[in-house]
Amino acid sequence: MTLIDPTQHEPVSLFLAERDRARAMGEPWDAASAALATVDSHGAPSVRFVLVKHASPEGLRFFTNRESDKGRQLANDPRAALAFHFVTTGVQLRYEGRVTPLSDAESDVYFAERPRISQLGAWASSQSRPLASRAELEARLHEQEKRFEGGDVPRPPHWGGYVLVPERAEHWNEGAFRLHDRVRFEREGSAWKLTRLNP
Repeated sequence: MTLIDPTQHEPVSLFLAERDRARAMGEPWDAASAALATVDSHGAPSVRFVLVKHASPEGLRFFTNRESDKGRQLANDPRAALAFHFVTTGVQLRYEGRVTPLSDAESDVYFAERPRISQLGAWASSQSRPLASRAELEARLHEQEKRFEGGDVPRPPHWGGYVLVPERAEHWNEGAFRLHDRVRFEREGSAWKLTRLNP
């Protein structure tokens, strides 16, 4: 096991380095996949996977239907957490902080990069709402195909991006016999306080 040297990174740069290392080693699933945890109006936790397609020291970005469960939960309480796990490298990364919506312009740019069928699906799906049958969803998708036939598919007004700005983070590096290497980052103004933790 190579010990973490947290002084070489701030938390999001550490994610980018670890993501690229996992991809280079043949990570078997999408290294942009992260578990996103939010809380509902009763304070109960809720978690699901999202794709973190863009990251910088300013935060980690993901996109979704803002009328979905997670969208409504974030509107009610912007605190959230993201967790990554890279099987090939034995690394876990955790980020906690507040989430804010991205601008329409930034959401438009990412939406335009998506496959056309995904764009149409964003119009067809009332994400997280009850669905009578799969046939109903497929019929709505066909309607959207006809609606936008021959032209670009614009971003739905209810679909957009978010950025999680980390306030706390943790890097966990798997060690033999469960003697893992762990480092916690805590934001202090523009700097980070670093603490090595027991496994």
